[in-house]
Amino acid sequence: MEATVIKVDIPRSLFVHQSPGGFLHRIADSKRSMSTEYLARMFQQRSQTRMIRFDEQIVSSARIEDLVPDLWQRFRTPRSNDDRDTYLRKLGMMGADEAGAIGPTVAAVLMASEEPRRWLPNAYVQAVAYRGDAIRTDSGEDPYQLDAVDVSGPLDRQIVEACRFVAKNMKTAAVKTMGRIDRPQYDMTAVFEAVINAVAHRDYSVYGSKIRLRLFDNRLELYSPGAIANSLTIDSLRYRQSARNEAVCSLLAKCPAPDDPWLITDRKNIMEKRGGGVPIILDNSTRLSGKEPEYRLIDNAELLLTIYAPLHNEANTSS
Repeated sequence: MEATVIKVDIPRSLFVHQSPGGFLHRIADSKRSMSTEYLARMFQQRSQTRMIRFDEQIVSSARIEDLVPDLWQRFRTPRSNDDRDTYLRKLGMMGADEAGAIGPTVAAVLMASEEPRRWLPNAYVQAVAYRGDAIRTDSGEDPYQLDAVDVSGPLDRQIVEACRFVAKNMKTAAVKTMGRIDRPQYDMTAVFEAVINAVAHRDYSVYGSKIRLRLFDNRLELYSPGAIANSLTIDSLRYRQSARNEAVCSLLAKCPAPDDPWLITDRKNIMEKRGGGVPIILDNSTRLSGKEPEYRLIDNAELLLTIYAPLHNEANTSS
């Protein structure tokens, strides 16, 4: 006797999803709530405990052919004579899942595809510049947006374009003493370090969350998805270093720093592994504004950095 059968193939997700009824899994022909131990193992596999790094997991819906050759070949050096697959494995851009299927990793999609959002929908920076100091006005209305853009593409491009957004939209005060002195709202080297940290160390396994960059008249806010990596705390950020995404950080360390007038740095590459980013953010910004930036962990799920603008009383102020 013949019967019609519908087969639905659902690729394994990179994320842990919660249904309206909680976290469920199937046992035989019934669905059960996940026990605490089962859920812990699931999150561990998705890199929540960092025993298995999320950026080195393969993206089952992507193929090696989806990577842009110029974007991964740029990491080659004169000594890189390996074939494509061997070389991508060494870079952490190619791997295998538990069933042995070969594919590009999360790091590969983030660094060697023109649009990572095809596979990781929230792998971008949402940048907005507002007029005023609040996300809501006294009347409850949304403040006027001066500029807004979604910055996507490979992560090194996201870092540079997000910084260019700040440089474009921040104000510069003209201080007249013995001569005109232009004082920007933000130290762009500090902003550069802050955006690098947000992009390189955010938790890409958190579904539905993107990096949010907010510019107000009196401050810059940078929201990065995920709790602080490993055993770091807010108080230890200045003194300790921990990389959440090792493969991504390694690749960013091979990308040249932008040759833009807003960036004053002696470094050759976007990222260094010396752990000096947070001290630069804190010290440079404090020196400019007189107020130290603040890190705050929101619901143990998002890290917020606030960099304050100087309080200028001069009337000569321009964008």
